[in-house]
Amino acid sequence: MYRTNTCGGLSLKDIGKKVTLVGWCDTIRDHGNLTFIDLRDRYGFTQIVLDHSKSKELSIIAKKLRKEFILQIIGIVKKRPLGTENKEMFNGEIEINVVESKIIAEAQPLPIDLTQRTNTNEDLLLKYRYLSLRKKEMQEKFFLRHNIVKVVRDFYNDNNFIEIETPILAKSTPEGARDYLVPSRVNPGKFYALPQSPQLFKQLLMIAGFDKYFQIAKCFRDEDLRADRQPEFTQIDVEMSFVNQEDIFLVHEKLIKKLWKEILNIDLKIPFQRMSYNEVMNKYGIDKPDLRFGLELIDLTELMSKDDFNVFNSIVEKKGLIKGINLKGKANLSRNEILKLEEFIKIYKAKGLATLKFVGGKFESNITKFFKEETLKKLIKIAKVEEGDILLIVADKEKIVFDSLGNLRNYLGKKFDLIDISKWCFVWVTDFPMFELDEEEQRPKALHHPFTSPKLEHLNILESDPYSVKSNAYDLVLNGFELGGGSIRIHNPELQKRIFNVLKISDKEASEKFGFFLEAFKYGAPPHGGLAFGLDRLVMLIAGSNDIRETIAFPKNKSASSPMDNSPSIVSKKQLDELNLISVLPEEAKKK
Repeated sequence: MYRTNTCGGLSLKDIGKKVTLVGWCDTIRDHGNLTFIDLRDRYGFTQIVLDHSKSKELSIIAKKLRKEFILQIIGIVKKRPLGTENKEMFNGEIEINVVESKIIAEAQPLPIDLTQRTNTNEDLLLKYRYLSLRKKEMQEKFFLRHNIVKVVRDFYNDNNFIEIETPILAKSTPEGARDYLVPSRVNPGKFYALPQSPQLFKQLLMIAGFDKYFQIAKCFRDEDLRADRQPEFTQIDVEMSFVNQEDIFLVHEKLIKKLWKEILNIDLKIPFQRMSYNEVMNKYGIDKPDLRFGLELIDLTELMSKDDFNVFNSIVEKKGLIKGINLKGKANLSRNEILKLEEFIKIYKAKGLATLKFVGGKFESNITKFFKEETLKKLIKIAKVEEGDILLIVADKEKIVFDSLGNLRNYLGKKFDLIDISKWCFVWVTDFPMFELDEEEQRPKALHHPFTSPKLEHLNILESDPYSVKSNAYDLVLNGFELGGGSIRIHNPELQKRIFNVLKISDKEASEKFGFFLEAFKYGAPPHGGLAFGLDRLVMLIAGSNDIRETIAFPKNKSASSPMDNSPSIVSKKQLDELNLISVLPEEAKKK
């Protein structure tokens, strides 16, 4: 038997017991004839004491030990001497007097610092990820993830959902991000695709009559990475039949409420707030608003396009917008600080940032001379300007105004500590546009996916004014992050054909891409809808982390590579020949 107890499981009630423990040497303190070691396993720490005078073997082992050696000991549980207790440890009142010990495994000096006292290169941390995962705070995130998944599974089981796995190797149906392709050896020249989501399969399960489906599903997307995005990720995937939008909201508000109560012991109030896409964009400039602070966008289009400032006037003539943010009490911003804000919004293609400081009862700006006194008085009222405020204004195309000010708002919220980090602000964002303009091909493309149902009241303008059509799509947003999203699906084949026509997808193309799926709709498809939560992101937010990679055991770096196993990697010519493939490497790759 390697152990009778774990390192986190002993207490005062065990005093006098003879126990066997095994674990990693976390800290070693040499006090002459006594060596104190904090022995660690996944359950916690226990202080053990090796008395060199008891035996020659104990003395030899004590002198040989190094950090991260795995040590097995047999000893007696003792109460620590008065004044030496460690109140920060669960079992800080006891220690083990070692009788026998054995080194199970030796460890070389670690290539990374587990104490985090020194900064370690990110790729080095990923290369030795299995060592990073030894850290208590890292392991806690994965216990948290485990508990979240258990609560989720229990909830769906209690509500008559069935968990069904869907294929990982499937047909490529490119709509959205790029697919990861897998060549087929037995079908030369043909490829599988790894699923971006189980979307088509879960809809087929509704046609099959399963009524309520869920899955903890692996998904794959070949897209640019960021702090909350990985090439492979996990979804809590759900689909339901004979439901409308409110039915889906009701079920999943209960799920979120249960999660927060069982994991964080926080009672959330439901129902959550609902806001339309148009309202969210006009107030916050971004479709995943952080509602923990103010700084709402102010529409100045009508007010500031009537006077003599031709820059604003010409933008509005071209159907652009003028919007601003009132940064309360920050009129003392320096020129340098304002220049940094200007550089920030240029990331989002804004051409400039107009600033109006309100000091001494009047605006200070190089553009005020272009506006009538009456206009400036109305500006004070509309923007709720007070002494010491500064207005930050962007005028441009609608998308640029929203992108630049929406992201500037989030930047200012963090920079000036305006965010109440104790709040959990959930909001359902609804009524998304059905289509957006594909800039490259100058045609409509589905904002969500082509199987999303449009609002029935907008069917009369589907072909004549597609960009005004709203959909039955929705996102659940939490503190500036999209927690999950979904939609009511199209179940009528004729309506689906109309959508394909708007998207300029021919019958032939639709058949090639989605033929098997469309065929199923001929045999009685129920009204259905669903959503998917990003599990990795959910864990990240509950854990209070800022990086999704901390919630994934073996993540990729920002270039979608793994420094640990060096994937992706070049494969042998034999493997390529078996797959009937030729690999053409770029010049820089050939040199490596």
